[in-house]
Amino acid sequence: MTYYFKGFPQSDQNKSLKMIYVDELEERAKEVMPEPAYYYIASGSENEWTWRNNTAAFNHFQIIPRSLTDMDDPQTETEFLGKKLKTPIMISPIACHGISHKDGEVATALGAKEAGAMFSSSTYANRSVEDIAEAAGDAPRLFQLYLSKDWDFNQMVFDAVKAAGYQGIMLTVDALVSGYREANLRTKFTYPVPLDFFTRYQGGQGEGQSVAQMYAASAQKIGPDDLKKIKERSGLPVLVKGILCAEDAQMAIDAGADGIVISNHGGREIDGAPATIDMLPEIAKVVDHRVPIIFDSGVRRGSHVFKALALGADLVGIGRPYLYGLALGGSKGVASVINQLNDELKIDMQLTGCKTIEDVKHAMITNLPYSSDNLPSSTDPTVKPPYPVTDHNQMKASYVTGTDGEEPAPQVAEPVDTEGGASH
Repeated sequence: MTYYFKGFPQSDQNKSLKMIYVDELEERAKEVMPEPAYYYIASGSENEWTWRNNTAAFNHFQIIPRSLTDMDDPQTETEFLGKKLKTPIMISPIACHGISHKDGEVATALGAKEAGAMFSSSTYANRSVEDIAEAAGDAPRLFQLYLSKDWDFNQMVFDAVKAAGYQGIMLTVDALVSGYREANLRTKFTYPVPLDFFTRYQGGQGEGQSVAQMYAASAQKIGPDDLKKIKERSGLPVLVKGILCAEDAQMAIDAGADGIVISNHGGREIDGAPATIDMLPEIAKVVDHRVPIIFDSGVRRGSHVFKALALGADLVGIGRPYLYGLALGGSKGVASVINQLNDELKIDMQLTGCKTIEDVKHAMITNLPYSSDNLPSSTDPTVKPPYPVTDHNQMKASYVTGTDGEEPAPQVAEPVDTEGGASH
């Protein structure tokens, strides 16, 4: 079924998703999303070099397997800002979840709650923080702030977020203007669904606006004093989101930041910026455990989560994959994406002798100069050529294939006559 908001199609699915890995969902999402909405998610700025390298650069770092560790059953539970989580994987903020699903951020928050993950929502969310709080209850959540030039607007946001039980604010500092996003221009993307905070404050502004127009309403000038002012006015912990160099991390901590979010905005701002994972070790060294670190940008595998944790992160955010999961399966689709990555993470934990997430943070990582390709596996449908069909390599109709990774039921094979078919 599809729900239409003023002619814009929105998915209303709510089902668990099967996948071999999360990137499969990107292509499948085209079946339920119109082209402008799809490319709002599935694109970066300019030539998309940074967007691509965010994922490819994870290959700059390698996990050292460990043997004879005498352990099993790894556990992914962790804690952040006093909240217990089932996984270190978190939902990073992205605007306008209504382009993926009619229930928007409410469905995303419910999916995060089901998977036991930290959720975060954007200033540019479609659904209200009150709706999210009502649906998700006491599930942990953060709020991502695009600081406005209008401090009355900011105060309205602070008051609502605190009343709705959010644990902290993530102040975005790396998107003072919109990056040059060619895909948005080519598809003429505008936000097709109202954005709650703009509706309640300005009577509907947001719907029909371009990304660049929305960013123009935000503050283009943010400094350490703004961070102090936000902490004072909100009464909440404030994490600084969009740090990509050690000097800025130190400046944020000096200004009172309660956490650092290492991110290049998913390759959607400066094209030509380094991959986020390449900057993590240097920043983590300067932070030196004084405040927690959230990492995001480019995460597509459980091994990526493992590497980010081992290099200094406390939580690891995902972005685009969960929006595809949301489009294809609603809240259960979001949970499926988190669970898929968490299951992959557990495999790496077992193979490195890491019983807990704290163990992962001390795992052995090396940095050897391999090619940093990001090629898919040899059986990936995007690269695998059609398998040849011959008279001799086809299974009989009586062969029962396995499901969900189970072995096929045993069958008695018929002898094959190599001269031309099965013998009788």
